[in-house]
Amino acid sequence: MSRTVIAGLDGSRESFAAAEWAAHEAKLRGASLKLVNVWESVPLVQAPFLSAENEQQWAEQLPREAGEELRKVHPELDITVEQLTGRPADVLPELTKDAELLVLGSSGLGGITGFLVGSVGQAVVSRAEGPVVLVRALTAADDTNGTNNANNTNGTDGAGTTGTTGTTEGTQNADGAETADSRTGREVQGDPEGPVVLGLNANEPDEALIRFAYEAAQRHGLPLKVVHSWNLPPYFAYGLPPDPQLNAELGRIEAETLTEVLDAWRPTYPSVEVLEQAAPGKAVEQLVEASRGASLLVVGRRMRRAPFGGRIGSVAHAVLHHATAPVAVIPQQ
Repeated sequence: MSRTVIAGLDGSRESFAAAEWAAHEAKLRGASLKLVNVWESVPLVQAPFLSAENEQQWAEQLPREAGEELRKVHPELDITVEQLTGRPADVLPELTKDAELLVLGSSGLGGITGFLVGSVGQAVVSRAEGPVVLVRALTAADDTNGTNNANNTNGTDGAGTTGTTGTTEGTQNADGAETADSRTGREVQGDPEGPVVLGLNANEPDEALIRFAYEAAQRHGLPLKVVHSWNLPPYFAYGLPPDPQLNAELGRIEAETLTEVLDAWRPTYPSVEVLEQAAPGKAVEQLVEASRGASLLVVGRRMRRAPFGGRIGSVAHAVLHHATAPVAVIPQQ
């Protein structure tokens, strides 16, 4: 695997914000950044004001100009550009085989807190063999309110988008972790000072998922909050009253299970502050709530092949639409 972070560009505001996020991430990883645009020719009846030649010229110009702008902000970063041809939903997943990370933009969902993940973005996430991060650009409403709430935002459907790139080059501390000053100036939703949040099934822990979250927290010098959700017994299904004593005992067991899983990782990442949350309830609701004030939400998805393509999974699918922080989806075997 090459030490490369890839950002998909499609000319939208969110994809430029995603490219800026990817540039910061590549710099922290000591990796190069590749900006990719996938040009898919469409019939002229769908684009009557653009000839096929002009359309392709625009597609080729897009990553080149974005790369020039990012080099001004990150002169020390190795940035390359590439223009590919084909269906984005087919081409982009292939790129994850050889990259450390693929970063895409995601549009805001007007009137409802969260992301609007277009068909391309969903297809890429469901078929990718490596980690995919979806980020959303801040809007004027977000900035004016001084929050990273996605309410009152409007965006266009799409997996990648554009926007203004940040102007803060940033610094790192002696350990290589990002400092507060270097996390300012980004046009991306999410609290850059907030914890990395990991959604984890402690009863079926996945090594790749846990490692990604720990490394993200260590790299950015942030705490790691691990959320483990579990279900109470179905008392009502059997016509029984709730048993508080049993619930408390189950809660103790689930909390101990989570601690035991994380204890195995503490020696490897001793500098990472870990916050544990083991609570009964729906995983989606707890993760969406935890994403408020988070810098990154990390979730997994099973690599299962459906007859008509890959699947995201119900939890990952829901948080992609409703989380208010960048979301990293990690494929699990």
